[in-house]
Amino acid sequence: MVLFQDADTAGIGESISEEKTLSVIDLIVNGGAGSIIIITILGILLFVALYIYFERVFAIKAASKIDKNFMNQIKDHITNGKLDAAKMLCAQTDSPVARLTEKGISRIGKPLDDINTAIENAGTLEVYKLEKNVSILATVAGAAPMIGFLGTVIGMILAFHEMASSGGQAEMGSLASGIYTAMTTTVAGLIVGIIAYIGYNHLVNRTDKVVHSMEANTMDFLDLLNEPL
Repeated sequence: MVLFQDADTAGIGESISEEKTLSVIDLIVNGGAGSIIIITILGILLFVALYIYFERVFAIKAASKIDKNFMNQIKDHITNGKLDAAKMLCAQTDSPVARLTEKGISRIGKPLDDINTAIENAGTLEVYKLEKNVSILATVAGAAPMIGFLGTVIGMILAFHEMASSGGQAEMGSLASGIYTAMTTTVAGLIVGIIAYIGYNHLVNRTDKVVHSMEANTMDFLDLLNEPL
């Protein structure tokens, strides 16, 4: 008898474990049209966030590359009066620092205030290029959790509506199934929001490093113009 009881107990345990197994796809599909729409929107937001993140990472990485001897070569050209050679070197170097330096070289002969203003204006444009579409990541980081929570609220409303429509006789199993299915939208929204938030902060840090490099090289260039030739 003990053997049969153990077998029955094992069978019950297996059935319970099978019932507790959750499939993400089943949760999404069984959540109804509202859940599918919310998850689809979150999936699109995740794709947009990842695309912007990797596109900006490669762009910022390319902008941060510059030859360590660049400013030394610029100094030699300006000291020797070879402004055209200095401009040519800037044109051949595809980086924000080179473009700012070229803008300053093109203003040589004018007051330093005018040169500094021209470089600052060019620097503003370069920073704008570096920060292109980064704000969208911040928007996704804030909107995704709210969209996910919206899906959960809709699911909860539908579950309580079913309870009210059945006169309080609704099966707890169906209600529980609807509730945890609705909760998947909150989980999905939080995941998308966290990914976008981390990506946004990483891009901001990378951009700040490039901006600091631009400022340092700009100061070196202005100091060069103040040196006696």
